[in-house]
Amino acid sequence: MNVLRFSDLCAQGKARGQRVFIRADLNVPQDDAGHITEDTRIRASVPCIRMALDAGAAVMVTSHLGRPTEGEFKPEDSLAPVATRLGELLGREVPLQRDWVGGVDVQPGQVVLLENCRVNKGEKKNDPALAQKMAALCDIFVNDAFGTAHRAEGTTYGIAQYAKVACAGPLLAAEIDAITKALAHPKRPLVAIVAGSKVSTKLTILKSLSRNVDQLIVGGGIANTFMLAAGLKIGKSLAEADLVDEAKAVIEAMKARGAEVPIPTDVVTAKTFAADAPATTKAATDVADDDLILDIGPQTAARLAAQLKSAGTIVWNGPVGVFEFDAFAKGTEAIARAIAESSAFSIAGGGDTLAAIAKYGIEKDVGYISTGGGAFLEVLEGKTLPAFEILQKRANG
Repeated sequence: MNVLRFSDLCAQGKARGQRVFIRADLNVPQDDAGHITEDTRIRASVPCIRMALDAGAAVMVTSHLGRPTEGEFKPEDSLAPVATRLGELLGREVPLQRDWVGGVDVQPGQVVLLENCRVNKGEKKNDPALAQKMAALCDIFVNDAFGTAHRAEGTTYGIAQYAKVACAGPLLAAEIDAITKALAHPKRPLVAIVAGSKVSTKLTILKSLSRNVDQLIVGGGIANTFMLAAGLKIGKSLAEADLVDEAKAVIEAMKARGAEVPIPTDVVTAKTFAADAPATTKAATDVADDDLILDIGPQTAARLAAQLKSAGTIVWNGPVGVFEFDAFAKGTEAIARAIAESSAFSIAGGGDTLAAIAKYGIEKDVGYISTGGGAFLEVLEGKTLPAFEILQKRANG
């Protein structure tokens, strides 16, 4: 994917003395008292900000936080806690500016955080007048927010249209490189793991991947629907019976290419959905009418682990069981450990997937961990993300 990279501009000395506007993704979770509970996104944004400061730029950074009402600023929508944490990470004070669209006073070597961009009227609808005002604030626009790359908003798309220079920050560039490596030019066999509660939310992803991958591992409620499609009983497990034909079509599309969707041969069941529910391992053909399937069994896990260890590329989205409950976490753990041990290039994304990676401590053994949830899923669907599209257009224009 041909986009201009901020790292190249800095290396060429083209950022020195320039006003640089960075769209970061600082949308972090907070508790009721407004304390940040998890700061991965803030830490991930630091390299781009440091790069700009080291290059001698005057640096403006903004992000959305939560879902504020446009035109109505409320204290709970403020990036103030983010400014404090960012200051700690950068080792310098990071001032926070409200009402910044009309102008920002920042000098080379300084950084200022611009208040929640979604408070600005016209941000979500990508109002051209707003985008042009924001573009006038800077010499270089840097998009470093992959988590919002699937949205065409003022600070993700519009400003990139009108800024003198529009480029990808290091985090966004790394996502582009990892996605290209995993999906556009994969080392085979290419194995995708798509798990979650519903087929309906990931049906287009399954269809898209079925045209490209060598093995499509399904898990969670999605696997239950595929078990129904294979003629197996699933008791009272979560599934979408009305999508069985769609699941069959995916299985057939894979089979026609000599690829497969492995169907579980054993499962872990319970009578109730609870952390302390007794877990029973049984053959997939022996599921009772009052059973809930909450994980894959050890035989299935071992078979899938062997496939992952011999893969060339792995794309992972979603745990294969209710891994939050220890009795039903063994399948997801086996998958996670197999990915960690595999020599394949692996890319993982999605909130639950990241939680599983953290639970089993395999962060350093995954080739690339994507910072985007919805954006990552849309890439798997084969969609061109708006933020990528406009940066490509500007690079080629």
